[in-house]
Amino acid sequence: MNSINRATIIVLDSVGIGALPDAKEFESEGAATLPHLAKEVGGLDLPNLEKLGLGNIVEVEGLSKVDKPKGAIGKMAEQSNGKDTTTGHWELAGLVSQNPFPTYPNGFPDEIMDKFHEAIGKGSLGNKPASGTVIIEELGEEHFETGKPIVYTSADSVFQIAAHEEIIPVEELYKMCRKARKMLTGEHAVARVIARPFVGELGDFTRTARRKDFSLKPPKKTMLDHLKDAGQEVMAVGKIKNIFSGQGITSDLHTDNNMDGVDKTIDYLKEDNSGLIFTNLVDFDQKYGHRRDPEGYAKALKNFDDRLPEIIEQLEADDLLIITADHGCDPTYKGTDHTREYVPLLVYGANVQAGVDLGIRESFSDLAATITSIFKVEETGYGTSFKQEIFE
Repeated sequence: MNSINRATIIVLDSVGIGALPDAKEFESEGAATLPHLAKEVGGLDLPNLEKLGLGNIVEVEGLSKVDKPKGAIGKMAEQSNGKDTTTGHWELAGLVSQNPFPTYPNGFPDEIMDKFHEAIGKGSLGNKPASGTVIIEELGEEHFETGKPIVYTSADSVFQIAAHEEIIPVEELYKMCRKARKMLTGEHAVARVIARPFVGELGDFTRTARRKDFSLKPPKKTMLDHLKDAGQEVMAVGKIKNIFSGQGITSDLHTDNNMDGVDKTIDYLKEDNSGLIFTNLVDFDQKYGHRRDPEGYAKALKNFDDRLPEIIEQLEADDLLIITADHGCDPTYKGTDHTREYVPLLVYGANVQAGVDLGIRESFSDLAATITSIFKVEETGYGTSFKQEIFE
């Protein structure tokens, strides 16, 4: 086996492929993001993912099983106690979380909001679970009149603060988020505090790309830390840096949307570098999963598939490409929450044995175990490597 100089992991945020055995405990029984959205739109046209073997992993309308996938294929189960972005990514990086992050289906308690109001020197609006686009329309006029930020949450462990950029400048909004992050500890240690700036007129608001996540720091070292400690580059694309609160990251590129994420990934691939490129493509989840938009989701998948050859074209002989997901967000399912699902595992590279079936992996952390093994760095203590299975 020739050595691997660089690995690229692309997380198709929320592209789950079917409910996990314990999905009922997470109110996700019967969910299946990719198969269900495909059925809803009358089939998907994803020839490049099909060639890699996506249709061999799960039955999806419009995708065929190929005789010999170009890459190794499998699917992974989540071992952590959760179905959110942070939990999923941490497990992909080798950290299994036993305790779920706190959620607030009835809004945040007075003890939290009183501290927050004291910290920012004013009150707030909202304080309830809501869709971000809906709540800014609902409370936008009052926000303009009072200058108070809009606080809301979701089924995820998030404390979100929305503000019009002309009412509360972005840097001031970020300061509010930092204050909230500092106080949300212990039993109220939410996974993420999120700044949600928006612009526009009443009735025609648009959320901007200046969103910023203030995440909890991982409680233990992940594969990112071990790679960085060993002198490897860890290049983050999209919200990866935020998810890991900057830990283990050596450089990062912000993205505005999925296609910008593909551009930035290709930019890194064109450089003379080594180590790990770790990309999150968030639109699938943020724009289409939560908003229950199967048609938009399908188009976003097609857009990524169309550009997959560009990514593959940049791979050197000693490169490795892994495409996976972090949870589900079935746009045909009830509610607007994430869904607890298996995620796809597609592994491609000049040295990868085409058509190898990696089966059902017991944990997302098998990915981290594989990466740390390939780069001969310290392991995280979770997961089973599939390194020997993918290389001859």
